[in-house]
Amino acid sequence: MPTTPPNPQKADGTELRDAETQQQRKQSSIFHQPIAVWAIAFACMVSFMGIGLVDPILPAISRELNSAPSQTMLLFTSYLLVTSASMFFSGFISSRLGVKRTLIAGLVLIVLFATLAGTAGSVDMIIGFRAGWGLGNALFISTALAAIVGAASGGSGQAIILYEAALGVGLAVGPLAGGVLGSISWRMPFFGTAALMAIGLVAIIVLLPRPTKPTAKASLWAGFSALRRPPLLLLSAVSLCYNFGFFTLLAYSPYPLEEAARSTGFQFGAHELGLVFFGWGLALAITSVLVAPRLTRTFGLIPVLSITFAMLAACLVTMTFAVKSLPTLASAVVAAGLFLGILNTSLTEAVMEATDLPRNIASSTYSGVRFLGGAIAPLVTGPLATAAGAGAPYCIATIAVLGSMIILVSGRRLLSRVNRPHVTSQEEASAITTGDEV
Repeated sequence: MPTTPPNPQKADGTELRDAETQQQRKQSSIFHQPIAVWAIAFACMVSFMGIGLVDPILPAISRELNSAPSQTMLLFTSYLLVTSASMFFSGFISSRLGVKRTLIAGLVLIVLFATLAGTAGSVDMIIGFRAGWGLGNALFISTALAAIVGAASGGSGQAIILYEAALGVGLAVGPLAGGVLGSISWRMPFFGTAALMAIGLVAIIVLLPRPTKPTAKASLWAGFSALRRPPLLLLSAVSLCYNFGFFTLLAYSPYPLEEAARSTGFQFGAHELGLVFFGWGLALAITSVLVAPRLTRTFGLIPVLSITFAMLAACLVTMTFAVKSLPTLASAVVAAGLFLGILNTSLTEAVMEATDLPRNIASSTYSGVRFLGGAIAPLVTGPLATAAGAGAPYCIATIAVLGSMIILVSGRRLLSRVNRPHVTSQEEASAITTGDEV
């Protein structure tokens, strides 16, 4: 008796392959991640909130604690300087404590010093507490990037996009939260961040797997030795100049914005400043996640970075000459976020792809140098604005950003490993999976 032939589609494996393809697509989705990855991403978001959190309340702190703007801007310098220095040793620490313990130690320090900053009675005390906050931030952030890359599904490309999304959302929500809470009191944003980070701490403790004994211990000087790799040294130098411009915009802009509003009789307090920088951070988040990967995948690293640096420089030039126009200045701040998002994601992907160093060493070394650029910016911009006028800091920031572009183009041959378009997102994810798993 004849038997019914099997379904031809099943016989040739078409349906099976389709099912496997759908499953692979699901697994490669940025939203299909282990719950531990989302816990780290949430804590990353809150940590990055701490960077822009003080933006809307800088003028209020200056007024209520009787300090000059140049002194209050040192809240960024102490935070970023300690973060920068600590980043070089975070690989040494995390390779001995393990990922989970290092993340927890960083979060505990952030909660502690954010709370203390909210109780401070002088700007100098806040500056000191922000330094301790920076130490915790260094331990957490450098380890978090490596942890997300190691634990995420869909390859390193998806992990880095998720990390940059957390960065962008944190930078967007931080000023908004600072503005809303700062309208009550300048102390409230610090307490709010401590509370949110405490939630992140609990999530990391509960949801991350039990710590395993580190298999390879990094040397004390591993972070500095990594700079012997020419591609990493080049990208770090690019980022040093670029982040000078980044943090000039972030730390200095609240003051000319408030002054421009005052000259037109417009009420512009912490809440309004928070809204402007919320727009800036939202623009940064959108281009970090949706735009940057597509551009680099299509056109390659050097062309995308070079053009974006030029566009950011043009934005800063506009701010230099329109520093007394509130609509133009506020619009330029938000527009700059679009370019900063592309630059952040593109540079981070390049660093992770450029060498065969372990991810935690490469990311911590790169971050140490870039945060140094951010720490220098407030030291320069405050006195410069007093001596040469409100537009001068943006002029220097423009020169720094153009310097980044010149360094990048001059050393482009060192980036042959990354300077090519990726045909597909899967190829991109595969290409940037370098170094040892954490």
